[in-house]
Amino acid sequence: MNYNRIQNYIVNWLKEYCESASQNGFVVGVSGGVDSAVTSTLCALTGLPTLVLNMPILQQSNQFYRSKDHISWLGNNFENIKCNEVDLTNTFNSFEDILPDNIQDHLTMANLRSRMRMTTLYAFASHNKFLVAGTGNKVEDFGVGFYTKYGDGGVDLSPIADLMKSEVFGLASHMGIISSILNAAPTDGLWDDDRSDEDQIGATYDELEWAMEFSGSAEKLNKRQLEVIKIYNKMHLANLHKMNSIPVCKIPIDLK
Repeated sequence: MNYNRIQNYIVNWLKEYCESASQNGFVVGVSGGVDSAVTSTLCALTGLPTLVLNMPILQQSNQFYRSKDHISWLGNNFENIKCNEVDLTNTFNSFEDILPDNIQDHLTMANLRSRMRMTTLYAFASHNKFLVAGTGNKVEDFGVGFYTKYGDGGVDLSPIADLMKSEVFGLASHMGIISSILNAAPTDGLWDDDRSDEDQIGATYDELEWAMEFSGSAEKLNKRQLEVIKIYNKMHLANLHKMNSIPVCKIPIDLK
């Protein structure tokens, strides 16, 4: 894969889309992970104003400091970068105080964190006439649907959503993303502990990429491969409501 050509293609695509939308630049939420690091760097490479937000919510310290280190790296390499830190912990705690205890399961509250960050990104985007750049990769966005509807899935454009996770890592290495991010286990950062994406999904991204592209006979697969196919298919079907267009109830003409 020619990462230099891919980098240039995405950067030009971002710039052209932003100009056609009559917007001023981009805003990106950075999490300390490789996807947001790559996305924010690609936006910075356009030369257009790029705002990166660190939005901790009871964040694990290693994730928080990876985000800060990446923001510092961006600031040292690009003059068009601005940064802001919005600690949403107190806001999240306020939701915990007012929501009924019986609906505060772990997944619901994890998704709430993601939706709070989306709202924050759009507040800055609206004020500055910026576009919210999504950080989802191909496996997450179109394979297993591993994102929050109207959370990290609520974006204006998706520059890396046609790249597999392994390709995102390859592009990150090509662009010189800091080693602490390249070496970190992928995590969505939506939990009080440091659980990885693999812990939640039950399969690695390499395995999911294989399952996403698998088209052969299941009879020839080993036990682990069958397990991965089952995990992939289960998540894909369960999350189609995120990946498909919102259904619209079409009223028959004779009823109007």
